[in-house]
Amino acid sequence: MAPRRDGADALKFPILIGDIGGTNARFAILLDAYAEPKLFPVVQTADYANIDDAIQADVLDKTSIQPKSAVLAVAGPIDGDEIDLTNCPWVVRPKQMVENLGIEEIIVLNDFEAQALAISSLKEGSRTQIGGGIVREGASRAVLGPGTGLGVAGLVRARNMWIPVAGEGGHIDLGPRSERDYQIWPHLQTIEGRISGEQVLCGRGLVNLYDAICKVNGSQAVHATPAEVTEAAVNRKDEEAVEAVDLFATYLGRMAGDIALIFMARGGVFIGGGIFQRIIPILKQDHIRAAFEDKAPHTELMREIPLYVVTEPLAALAGLAAFARTPRFFGLETTGRRWVG
Repeated sequence: MAPRRDGADALKFPILIGDIGGTNARFAILLDAYAEPKLFPVVQTADYANIDDAIQADVLDKTSIQPKSAVLAVAGPIDGDEIDLTNCPWVVRPKQMVENLGIEEIIVLNDFEAQALAISSLKEGSRTQIGGGIVREGASRAVLGPGTGLGVAGLVRARNMWIPVAGEGGHIDLGPRSERDYQIWPHLQTIEGRISGEQVLCGRGLVNLYDAICKVNGSQAVHATPAEVTEAAVNRKDEEAVEAVDLFATYLGRMAGDIALIFMARGGVFIGGGIFQRIIPILKQDHIRAAFEDKAPHTELMREIPLYVVTEPLAALAGLAAFARTPRFFGLETTGRRWVG
């Protein structure tokens, strides 16, 4: 593994960028610092045994462009030369990728670092504000997003650079607050006795919440997937699905407020992820905002912090592209996360 690269060092073009989640992987190639990313069709991770095969079949075999560098965001902690994804059987082996795919340099980030990079320059048309609050320029920001799992990251400004702060914040404890919460909580599936944010605020978490509500109501659970619960709620097919989506949004607003306090995110908190985008039409935004602000003794502080929904579907790729074009604008530590041929 190479020593730490200087953040001001430019990557060699063309650059492959990739956002690898638990279910889907998205890839694009940047020809140069000014070109728009050349996008490729979304890859289902279940269709390939490993990331190397997916890149070969769905990217390299579909273009004559040979990337010289790669910046990849993966859904899992990065520790060593073999990177396990949290909700996917793929194991990313950058040394092997350098040998097999002809790429000279690979940098691997956490997937929510990429989301954090994106919110450094998210355009007005790529976000929708929930409630009030005013952005303080240069202040810290934070992003969280429910998908296959629950990702969380921060973004801080120092020395004229944006510095993404990755972590596994989706696994912090999530507790009951209301009388209804106390009815539901005993019926939620746990991990070794714990109910973490991710046990409720992700795809399988939505189903977990729906199942628990059905048990409390004494009704039969008829929906087995996040898509089924969401569709039933959007079309008002049954009250349990509607309540599950409503509480899902409230709990996400509650956790977004916690993350805002951790990072003192006066620059805004951003909610990404495909699940949230699909339920926006039926969300009670005042409930989300109220849950976000309900942080006594800091309610007044929370009222000043803006909360956004990210509506850009490829935000992570946009963040990776921003870093790949101009690494010097980002204080991204790559020690232990950079491999060269």
